[in-house]
Amino acid sequence: MKIYEFGEANEQIFVMFQCAAEPWWVFKASAEAVAKDYHVYLFIADGHDEQGTDFVSIEKNVKDAAAFLRGRGISRIDVMYGVSMGGASTVRFLATENIPVKKAIIDAGITPYPYPKWICRLIALRDWVEIMLATKSYAIMKLAMPPERWTPKGEDPETHYRRIFAFEKHHFTSKTIWNVFWSTNNYSMPDPVPVVSTDIEYWYGEEEKKARRDDMAYVCRIYPQTVLREFAGLAHAELVMMFPERFYNEIMRFAKEQG
Repeated sequence: MKIYEFGEANEQIFVMFQCAAEPWWVFKASAEAVAKDYHVYLFIADGHDEQGTDFVSIEKNVKDAAAFLRGRGISRIDVMYGVSMGGASTVRFLATENIPVKKAIIDAGITPYPYPKWICRLIALRDWVEIMLATKSYAIMKLAMPPERWTPKGEDPETHYRRIFAFEKHHFTSKTIWNVFWSTNNYSMPDPVPVVSTDIEYWYGEEEKKARRDDMAYVCRIYPQTVLREFAGLAHAELVMMFPERFYNEIMRFAKEQG
């Protein structure tokens, strides 16, 4: 795990967990935007950190992040944000770590499957094959995420995509990809899930509403205070990756709302 910090002079703490199969710098602009008001800790999971590691599990990701924060003397988090796999880390962090979180955003967060393990393994195998193909084929990557939509404002599409492809080809091992999908879909949660006082919003893009239906239901069940927020015209993780100023404005709106 590698941790990037922004806005170190600020007192309020913002913890950020990234999604799977993306290099850390695609979240940099949004992290820097939030750093205008917060001390941002951007946690980059094993297997994504350019340090030659392999991703192990959501449980380890959460445990390592909490240990780092405690080591820094952080006893309270003002805002926590996690997207997709990072949303799974947020779901588990709230239930298992004794660091109070005032507000949490679970952006398209993945929750544990209720299916038999053999079905879960088939799903993980399908996802593993799809991502392995995308990370090894430039054409497939561009087909899956069209550059005209997924290139940040002001960047050259070819340069941006070549950089991402080079990172994914050389840093994402088959073990990391398998563990990412297996663990993100099957991580453990305490039973019962403890009651937490955190104000929670579950974010999702309009285009992924159907895919996130079960995840939303799970989060609302274990954290009944959760408020759902849909973003019109957006797909999975698009807000944080493509629109840093809009992301910042949504963070500040939620942060200022009274629970």
